[in-house]
Amino acid sequence: MLATKPKIALSACLAGEEVRFNGGHKESRLCTEALAEHFELVPVCPEVAIGLGTPRAAIHLAGDPAQPRAVNSRDDTIDVSDALIQYADQMAVELDDICGYIFMQKSPSCGLERIKVYQANGYPARERASGLYAARFRELRPDLPLEEEGRLCDPVLRENFIIRVLAYADWQRLCAEGLSRHALIAFHSRYKYQLMAHNPEQYKVLGKLLGSMSRQDDPQQIGPAYFSQLIAALRRCANRGTHGNVLMHLSGYLRRFLDAGDKQEIRRVIEQYMAGIVPLVVPLTLLKHHLNHHPDAYLLSQVYLQPHPENLSLRNAI
Repeated sequence: MLATKPKIALSACLAGEEVRFNGGHKESRLCTEALAEHFELVPVCPEVAIGLGTPRAAIHLAGDPAQPRAVNSRDDTIDVSDALIQYADQMAVELDDICGYIFMQKSPSCGLERIKVYQANGYPARERASGLYAARFRELRPDLPLEEEGRLCDPVLRENFIIRVLAYADWQRLCAEGLSRHALIAFHSRYKYQLMAHNPEQYKVLGKLLGSMSRQDDPQQIGPAYFSQLIAALRRCANRGTHGNVLMHLSGYLRRFLDAGDKQEIRRVIEQYMAGIVPLVVPLTLLKHHLNHHPDAYLLSQVYLQPHPENLSLRNAI
């Protein structure tokens, strides 16, 4: 973890602030309790920020699903679309130090996807859209990890989001210290097995990208392109097959130190994980046990072995 907590922006209603159209909130205990221990939460409500009161008439999306407008649900002549988009423009610049953003689902301003777009007949179109503020923010900050709070109930998606948030924070720190050829290669080396677990194909692509970097190449130019590809690769969720492949690779480094019984036990536990019998934390704990007795500097540097704080228990359910 960083010396200071990485920052995550989130819809203010998820932080327990009474900013919803009905004067209520949608506090997320995951955010305000579990995540708040390790991250600084930055609440944002675009609807209140643009001057809509609380409580207030709800807004909804209307018109063309490809280019919807955000209008008052009682009076569609009251259109707040431009104000929401302009506020996204503002916040995409102001929130330059955040490492992730958690949005309120189903919101015409903050929802990332599947938002109803109402037609003149009063019924929603078949096609769905994104909330206007969220869509514009995503357009301006394409590498930033974004997620809807509801999807974080899925343990795989929850872990994937936190992995990306902490990778983003790691990259911010690297950039603050100064990008160099050596620093870039060292960063990639630490993420080798994390990348292999999420996207084996991009693991090879990015390895070749940095492997072909010469002393004349400017890391200030290569670095951002590299990280964009890395963070995109990490969006793909790892699965039991890719995790199992990484676990087998990691166990290979320890084979020369282990007797036949230990080797057989490691293989058995990895196979149990791949079969869905035990969660990921079980083979990882066994590997870490042996690694503690037979330290390997390269393995100990791997983000994969501890990509997030243990007490979040993110790998206990995957």
